[in-house]
Amino acid sequence: MIKNISNLGDAALYCDFGQEVNKETNTKVIKYFKSIQKENIQGVNNLTPSYNKLIVSFDLKKTNFKSLKKKIEGLDTLNSNTLSGEKIEIPVCCDEHFSLDIKRLEEKLKIDRENIYKNFFNKNFFCYMTGFIAGMPFLGDLDKTMRVKRLETPRVKVPKGSVGLTEQFANIYTFESPGGWNIIGNTPKDIFDSSKEIGPNLINPGDTITFIRITKDQYQNYNE
Repeated sequence: MIKNISNLGDAALYCDFGQEVNKETNTKVIKYFKSIQKENIQGVNNLTPSYNKLIVSFDLKKTNFKSLKKKIEGLDTLNSNTLSGEKIEIPVCCDEHFSLDIKRLEEKLKIDRENIYKNFFNKNFFCYMTGFIAGMPFLGDLDKTMRVKRLETPRVKVPKGSVGLTEQFANIYTFESPGGWNIIGNTPKDIFDSSKEIGPNLINPGDTITFIRITKDQYQNYNE
């Protein structure tokens, strides 16, 4: 399942699952990610999954590349049940105040806004990875008719909770941040809780996400 395992610096191992970016390849990454977590392999101190790669950082005082590589190659992920992610609903308000790029999307996609929203809210999204800013989920896969490039000029500040689209992915800004995604709405739900040392992410790789459209009043009166 892993195409190649190589050194990444002195204390990290690079697992390459190929060049394709799709759910099938990412599922393999997540299975190894969760299997390594479950096995609690001695010396492993951090795991960083991406669309099609997995970086395994380790403590040189407790293990080494050769030993760790052998253990990872010996994992039985074919019969693993570790991929059973959570199913999570995220409320999103698409009031004009929040839908910063809906006009741009109508022009680029040649689809009117209500059909853009209809497509988006009828979709189940799969979390490929989190990153860029803490807890930000990368959610695929948008239909091909919904795919559009980033903004030509990124914003200096994208509001926290903004829900954006770019290419095959949707995402949620967990903090106010610079960014160039096409913003179609905002969620009042906290996606990342920095007060939690363990499990601060609401959404994790392997989870399935459904977005639920809410009104501005519901947004303003939202309680977790």
